[in-house]
Amino acid sequence: MSRERKPLSSYWSPRYWPVWLGMGVLRLICLLPHRIALSIGSVLGRLMHSVGGQRRAVVRRNIELCFPDLSPHERNALALEHFKALGMMLIEMGLGRWASDRHLLSITRLKGIENVHNALDSGKGVILLSAHFTTLEIMGRVLALNMPPFDAVYRRNRSEFMTELQRSGRERSAETTIEKRDIKKMVRSLRTGRAVWYAPDQSYNRKGAEILPFFGVPALHTTATSALARLGDAAVVPFFPRRLEDSTYELTLLPAFDGFPGDDPAADTRRYIEVLEKHIQACPEQYFWVHRKFKSLPDDYPDYYSDLDALK
Repeated sequence: MSRERKPLSSYWSPRYWPVWLGMGVLRLICLLPHRIALSIGSVLGRLMHSVGGQRRAVVRRNIELCFPDLSPHERNALALEHFKALGMMLIEMGLGRWASDRHLLSITRLKGIENVHNALDSGKGVILLSAHFTTLEIMGRVLALNMPPFDAVYRRNRSEFMTELQRSGRERSAETTIEKRDIKKMVRSLRTGRAVWYAPDQSYNRKGAEILPFFGVPALHTTATSALARLGDAAVVPFFPRRLEDSTYELTLLPAFDGFPGDDPAADTRRYIEVLEKHIQACPEQYFWVHRKFKSLPDDYPDYYSDLDALK
């Protein structure tokens, strides 16, 4: 499953120049004071909101499904805040790659780090269970500064260049990156007593997934966390990042799940969904709503993304 990696320096043909230009601009922005850099990201997000009609419609539909009690005006306002968070995410990805340890530690409050240390001290591997929040990449750096080396799971992009950009950025936090389908490598890592950073909230197909409610709406969820914990004899420590109103961050690590895995992988997955929903409610604009969370359901379920034109 593994492929030979090429260094970033090998991607210099003209088709990659726009990305390199963008990376150069991002590097310059990351040299600015933190709040100014995030403000630029917020402006970029507003621009994405104004021109990205299809993506804007997906975000609005997801919010409509998950927060039906909000008025249309409130849902649209939350969608705009999400795009601003996406713009700030671009800046934070740059900070995760280039910022100094001292700077990152100065803007982050860590809660519950003893939960992962206690799990590792017991001799078990640890699944660092998280989800796709816009602040995840920058917070990975802070996590790495406060615990033993860990591995991180990534998803391969259609572009080898973009895959390598993602992997090399994530390797500023993780010692090793593991492709999301390489279950054997994850299990081997866990069995050696290491931690593996894993975000299983996006299920791309029906294989190995169960239809479970997410904010009361049926969605496909992978049950792989249960199998990983069993095969790797690992503890499961949920952790979630959050950007605060003053542009600092809070990274919370919850106690390891008791009695995990159980006899029912779907029940195990519902436990994860429960803590995930609770954190989303604390910072709803920061969850990755631009992803089609409710796609690929069987034919007897609604197609939630078939009528997006009215939401553009």
